[in-house]
Amino acid sequence: QVQLQESGGGLVQAGGSLTLACSASRGTFDNWHVNWFRQTPAKEREFVAAISWRGNRFATADSLKDRFAVYRDNAKNTVNLQMDNLKPEDAAVYFCAVSNTFALVPRADGMLYWGKGTLVTVSS
Repeated sequence: QVQLQESGGGLVQAGGSLTLACSASRGTFDNWHVNWFRQTPAKEREFVAAISWRGNRFATADSLKDRFAVYRDNAKNTVNLQMDNLKPEDAAVYFCAVSNTFALVPRADGMLYWGKGTLVTVSS
């Protein structure tokens, strides 16, 4: 079992950047693929980005590829989501989750463990 914790959310102006971090407070990311999803009250949880446990495979939602990137920070043992040029429609609760299979467009119901989320607010 692994326990996940997201951090780095907050309020940012449109056009700004944020970096979210996902850490494993119990267990490690070894052998887990790490995925980022986001959710607003009006939408179902949607896929944002994923990285394989070896860090050599990546996936990002098509609509976000130009602005979002996922990477591992091995020194801090985190998986980070870099978000640039944020737009008001990016405002959501962002979750990290782990899976034991890697997919280019993973499904939320395929995740095994979830963090509690971190809120991102984007002001226009």
